[in-house]
Amino acid sequence: MKYTELRQLNKRLFFKAEDLADILGLRKSSSKVTCSRYVKKGIIMRLKKGYYILRERWDNLKREEFLILANFLQVPSYISFMTALSFYEITTQVQRGFFESACLKRSRAFKIEDTLFSFYKIKREYYFEFDKINDIFIASKEKAFIDSIYLYSFGKYKVDLISLDLNKLDKEKITEILYTYPQKTRKIVKNLCKI
Repeated sequence: MKYTELRQLNKRLFFKAEDLADILGLRKSSSKVTCSRYVKKGIIMRLKKGYYILRERWDNLKREEFLILANFLQVPSYISFMTALSFYEITTQVQRGFFESACLKRSRAFKIEDTLFSFYKIKREYYFEFDKINDIFIASKEKAFIDSIYLYSFGKYKVDLISLDLNKLDKEKITEILYTYPQKTRKIVKNLCKI
């Protein structure tokens, strides 16, 4: 194995089998077999079909890189819920090894090693109010709060309300975002935020 050449893949967050073929001078047809062998040996890890990351890279990922991976694992999606609230320091809960996103496709989860990437499907009319910050698609803090309460109001999500510092949220922005949501969600948000 040419580990020195393989380490060139560390320049990327993740790679495809074809990238491995280019680095190691393999035929593209044999690169998938090589990837499979390297996964079994623990040298690389499979993220999803056709995409990999070096084990060494995975073991040293920063929080922001996990958020970028979350965006990649389910497209389209954006970081939201308690993960985004933690990112903005709205909650005292620090999530480790757990990343939550809103998506348009079906709700699902990816477990990679001890890390869980959870995706919650929301209706298209609620899929807005997110930006790209440092290569991460993430909800605004107000939208992450409303997304959380929206699912909570239908019994599909648990929120540690005591851990939230609601004074860090812009109540005018919450009011602007909230008008499209169901009455059930609006009522809970208004009671919590006293608006």
